[in-house]
Amino acid sequence: MKENQFDVFVIGSGIAGQTVAKACAEAGKKVAIADKREYGGTCANRGCDPKKVLLGTTEVLEAARQLQGKGITKLPKINWKKLQKFKKEFTAAVPKSTEKDLKGLGIQLYHQSPKFLNEDTLKVEGKKVTAKTIVIATGYEPRKLSFKGHEHLLTSDDFLRLKKMPKHITFIGAGYVGLEFAHMAVRAGAKVTVLETGERPLSAFDAELVKELTKYSKKLGIEFIFGAKTAAVKKLRKNFKLKYDINGTTKSLKSRAVFNTAGRVPALSELVLEKGNVTFSESGIETNAFLQSKSNPKVYTCGDVSANGLPLTPLSGREGYVVATNILNGNSKKINVPVIPSVIFTLPNLASVGYSEEEARSRYKSILVKQASVPNWFNAKRINAPVYSYKIILNERTQEIVGAHILGPDAGETINILTMAINAKMTADDLQSTIFTYPSWVNDIKSMV
Repeated sequence: MKENQFDVFVIGSGIAGQTVAKACAEAGKKVAIADKREYGGTCANRGCDPKKVLLGTTEVLEAARQLQGKGITKLPKINWKKLQKFKKEFTAAVPKSTEKDLKGLGIQLYHQSPKFLNEDTLKVEGKKVTAKTIVIATGYEPRKLSFKGHEHLLTSDDFLRLKKMPKHITFIGAGYVGLEFAHMAVRAGAKVTVLETGERPLSAFDAELVKELTKYSKKLGIEFIFGAKTAAVKKLRKNFKLKYDINGTTKSLKSRAVFNTAGRVPALSELVLEKGNVTFSESGIETNAFLQSKSNPKVYTCGDVSANGLPLTPLSGREGYVVATNILNGNSKKINVPVIPSVIFTLPNLASVGYSEEEARSRYKSILVKQASVPNWFNAKRINAPVYSYKIILNERTQEIVGAHILGPDAGETINILTMAINAKMTADDLQSTIFTYPSWVNDIKSMV
């Protein structure tokens, strides 16, 4: 086989791409992998992992504030500079160690985004390469905004490597990223404004629980401006002036930094997919059940860029395994996406799995909705948590749990038990008859159902 010919060429070095590349190389295939950014992908370098490290100090601060006067006499302060140094202990070694692992398996590494020339040929680093199979695992990237001055906007990458917390931050978009960063920034001492085109944040989550989270977010000092469309951003001497349209009127505000948190989209713009005969939509690359392109059978896709399920790291790894299996053994394994939980790591967490109330009502003849706000329950009361609510949805006929939504401390952990329950088709009685540790957040589930 010629130097520029490969059995498998993987585009993207996140968990999905790594899984495919390693499995194929270990099976004796000639493999190459390319990434335009540092190796290791979004989650480990500039996403979920570093975000959770930064979140750690705000968790301590939130716990201390809740217990101030109840045993805590002095509140801690966040040293953002030292926190960033601590974060680098988790991220700094990722690119080098990832490259070392891949090279150790004989995988050829490229450091540029390839472009399709035809169905099995790519151009990368000025060279033409061909491959029997091409795997696209490029993940997500920030949605591009096109108003005047958009070049002044910062992204989630910039927030995660801020050397100093600005005095005033504006976030354009009230989704996962915008709300998580807003909670971190306001607790780190910044004045925070969130602009959102819709009338509420977090459209994918239960409206009643989101309303409660929004109310608490405002108490923290976060200012929300709903129904606002950003018109322009102008750089001043120290600040940025942001103009926005609301209810037919143009208004403005000033802040030290403006972040684009208007969502993320599949990272496909540089691949020239049209030349590769790879069909795609806003949701990602269109595939069959084997994660193979519907229009070009030489192409597979996995991870966030695939139009299958939620853009979550655990699913990306699973999809990478499915693609590797199908490359090595023929299309023998279909992607089976289980019920997947979702969580926004604000404080308190907001977590969800299964059907929303509206979806459940349209799917089942009759449902039971069990919901309450319970900050008086022991687990919340012992830490003086101001917010703790839930909504559990049952199929009335079978008593099976079909949806679960929790707002409160550790909801991101508790939701995993409810995910298992839904996937296992457990009933309310099944959970109530299970013995959990007590007192624990998970044990509260028995009272919820």
